[in-house]
Amino acid sequence: MHNIGLLDCTLRDGGYVNDWKFGHENLVSIFERLVDAGVDIIEIGFLDERRPFDIDRSIMPDTESADKIYGLLDKKQAMVVGMIDYGTCGIQNLQPCRESCLDGIRVIFKKHLMCQAMEFCRQVQVLGYKVFSQLVSITSYSDEELMKLIGLVNEVKPYAVSMVDTYGLLHPEDLLHYYKILDEFVDDGIQIGFHAHNNFQLAYANALAFMEKDSERDIVVDGTLYGMGKSAGNAPLELLGMRLNEKFYKNYRMEPMLEAIEESILDFFSKAPWGYKMFFYLSGLNKCHPNYVTYFEGKKNLSVSKINMLLEQVKPQEKKLLYDNVIAEALYEDYLAGEGSDEEDKQKFLNTIHGKKLLLVGPGKNIQLQENIVQKFIIKEEPFIISINYLPCGVDPDCIFVTNGKRYHDMTLELKKADVKILATSNVEARCGSFDFVVNRAPLLETEERIIDNSFLMLVKFLCGLGVKEVFCAGFDGYSDKEDNYCNPAMEYFFVKQEASHLNYHMKKRIAEFRNNIEIHFITYSAYDAVEDINGAAI
Repeated sequence: MHNIGLLDCTLRDGGYVNDWKFGHENLVSIFERLVDAGVDIIEIGFLDERRPFDIDRSIMPDTESADKIYGLLDKKQAMVVGMIDYGTCGIQNLQPCRESCLDGIRVIFKKHLMCQAMEFCRQVQVLGYKVFSQLVSITSYSDEELMKLIGLVNEVKPYAVSMVDTYGLLHPEDLLHYYKILDEFVDDGIQIGFHAHNNFQLAYANALAFMEKDSERDIVVDGTLYGMGKSAGNAPLELLGMRLNEKFYKNYRMEPMLEAIEESILDFFSKAPWGYKMFFYLSGLNKCHPNYVTYFEGKKNLSVSKINMLLEQVKPQEKKLLYDNVIAEALYEDYLAGEGSDEEDKQKFLNTIHGKKLLLVGPGKNIQLQENIVQKFIIKEEPFIISINYLPCGVDPDCIFVTNGKRYHDMTLELKKADVKILATSNVEARCGSFDFVVNRAPLLETEERIIDNSFLMLVKFLCGLGVKEVFCAGFDGYSDKEDNYCNPAMEYFFVKQEASHLNYHMKKRIAEFRNNIEIHFITYSAYDAVEDINGAAI
């Protein structure tokens, strides 16, 4: 039966969470806890000549720097390795192995660099290190390309060759397909490794499938403490150790792993949690680089459905996992010119309100406290009423301006009973049909503010853009740091009270600016209906 080596890469892959700044005490503590746990191979970080030495970080310019942190620590039975992303650390930065605390080097490389990278692996091997050849994005390899790589591996004969599921795309049957090819054609004596990511919640399941596959070859399985790692995280080391103890007669000590998690890892998790998220699911679903998701999310204009639609359109295939900003920009521009154009809906809305006075209704308490004023205005002026993100009691709106998917969700059942049009921004998706009007969100945002999507300012900006010259407003009371100012307290966000002073100041300032182009009348009391500086003095 084959032997399974357990490799921990918390100090390397976990470093994507905190820019490798674990702190010197944590670096030492995690290392010593892993040694005490009996972990076979400990990866202590990246070797990257672009980064200066910092005793608090596990990314180091050369092997001498690794010695400064780990050289005096007792590694006992553990093999200690570092990782080089091919091209980021030249061979001149590596001491001979006999002079270093490192026993091995893992070299990670993309498919198109396999020839150069395997030659680098040969050079590292000459220095005496055990070399692990790490195949970035194993899912990008065709069977023919994998066979070409295997030819290079059999020439160099590294200590191990590892499958890296960089974007968490593998399912167990896909993993076993790649494993079968490697197991059949890689020379005996070369170990096979697997490094999982958790985009599809399959890191642990895939690691189990890898460990439990019947083979005579020794293998290496990667994990990190508490799954700490890039993007959706990794297979949790403590789960792998548990399973290896239960089924493969290993004797890893779980207590030191748990102590390391409690002492060092949970603090990082509380500040920047990793794990399964919609973001990583979208990149995994579309088999594309996460930077495409970042680009489209950054536009602040797209619902999750629209982002998914654009990700599906990324072409050619080879560019999906190699991010290309030109392709992302072109897709977004095509979207704006086609489905994302809001010119027709703007004109439809303008036709709908033509010749009518506009009453904008907000969720402030004064929509009820000053109900008589509001009703008298409605009876006299017969305005077109637009409420913002809610259905008010006592006022029947003609239209609701919807800017927030959660707000829309909360009133969907009420909307089924109401005879009301919906004007929605492009980040919100309709249920069971389509909205009456959809307008692009991004141009309406206050991008320089801490809160960029104030719905009242967005609506006023939208109406200004249509050429509307006058609006009447009710229920826009202003923010308070002392009391609930909403007719429905559940609508108040938790951060509003602490931001109240700044928010009121900003609202007054922006309304004053808008009044250069549109008359804004408040028919109920509003803290916005005066312009003061941040200290309360009149401007």
